Amino acid sequence: MNKLTTMQEKMKSEGKCLFCGKMFAKAGVNKHLAAHLSEIALKEQTGKSFLLKVETEKRYGLTHYFLSLWVDGEATLKSIDKFLRDIWLECCGHLSAFSYPRRRRRGSGLFNATDIFQMLAKVNKATDSGEIPMSRKAKDVLYKGLVLEYEYDFGSTTALNITVVDVFFVKAEKKIVLLSRNEPLPFLCVTCKKVPATQICTACMYDGDAEFCDKCAKKHAKECEDFDDYASMPIVNSPRMGVCGYEGGRIDIERDGVYQL
Repeated sequence: MNKLTTMQEKMKSEGKCLFCGKMFAKAGVNKHLAAHLSEIALKEQTGKSFLLKVETEKRYGLTHYFLSLWVDGEATLKSIDKFLRDIWLECCGHLSAFSYPRRRRRGSGLFNATDIFQMLAKVNKATDSGEIPMSRKAKDVLYKGLVLEYEYDFGSTTALNITVVDVFFVKAEKKIVLLSRNEPLPFLCVTCKKVPATQICTACMYDGDAEFCDKCAKKHAKECEDFDDYASMPIVNSPRMGVCGYEGGRIDIERDGVYQL
């Protein structure tokens, strides 16, 4: 495990509720959001929508990044894909895919008969790899408790888990509503240890300390010949930080910046 991963595991992850503005830890924010959505559904029971939790694959160890999305049943997987690209992922137009997990995350491992029946009922004809067509609507694929796997870029892959936290019989306000997102993580400059980091060195990030404020980045450039050449990338609020050509999102820009002391 590299030092970047170790440091992130010690970080506090929390996000603000869109409805009431209160801050919640990652572990409790979706329960709180579900309560708000239940109240909305009681007032107008028309349509179908889903509360989705999006986070990085736990096998990669980076679980502090999260999105809480309210997705309308009429939204397609393609529209969810575009949203994820716009807020977290898009750099060079890479391919992406949604798929059912090849193995259960708990229990004995393989799918049981009930799991297989639910998947076939929802998707009809999936590919041999379990990939789900992007044209499918959320209402025809999602159900409470389902965990989808999503991958962006099959080279330098960013892998996500998308969990269906709950289902509500009410239309969402838009196809996809961002209900909460982790606030910028507290990356401090590894040199001065006092100022929020603004740049990451992709040549050093897997082998040692790699986050620098603007002032200390100039010093690092004298020690790392790759830094000025290609390895300097901005600190952004995304699990794709420092990967490929990713330099930040296109939506929710105010929360995509660096940590503020």
